[in-house]
Amino acid sequence: MNSTNCVLIGFMGSGKSTIARAIHKENGALAIDSDLLIAYQENLSITEIFATKGEAYFRELESKFCDFTAKHITHTIIATGGGMPIFCNVKKMGKVFLLHLDFETIFTRLNNEEIAKRPLFHKKDSAFKLYKERLKIYQNSAHYTIDANKSIPNITQEILSLL
Repeated sequence: MNSTNCVLIGFMGSGKSTIARAIHKENGALAIDSDLLIAYQENLSITEIFATKGEAYFRELESKFCDFTAKHITHTIIATGGGMPIFCNVKKMGKVFLLHLDFETIFTRLNNEEIAKRPLFHKKDSAFKLYKERLKIYQNSAHYTIDANKSIPNITQEILSLL
């Protein structure tokens, strides 16, 4: 991996965190999950941040993360939150890879516990509407679109070959 970061984007449940860990295991680069880091810094879960401080506050934290990363982080795999590309210019952080899956595949991947961790995924109909709204923005934010229906090793190798 060169000095640029590998930025993974996609809808909630598309596999960003899983693929970040797989790339880390393959090449040893540092992997950061923006949602986990923000939750840690706030000492609250993402759901708790949304409930107690609101979505606008969370988006401001994402924006600060994006700005800091663009200025100070290199050689890193970054798994973003599903909304980060909607509210931040993720391209300034590095090479952006969209992990693309259709909505039904994402929905079948997530169990109730996983859905509960995602404050904007609680109702399937509204989550699908959000998916449709975000898809074009994801596509415009990405340098590369990766078919995330492939196996984890195949996705990992495809991304590494493009870095």
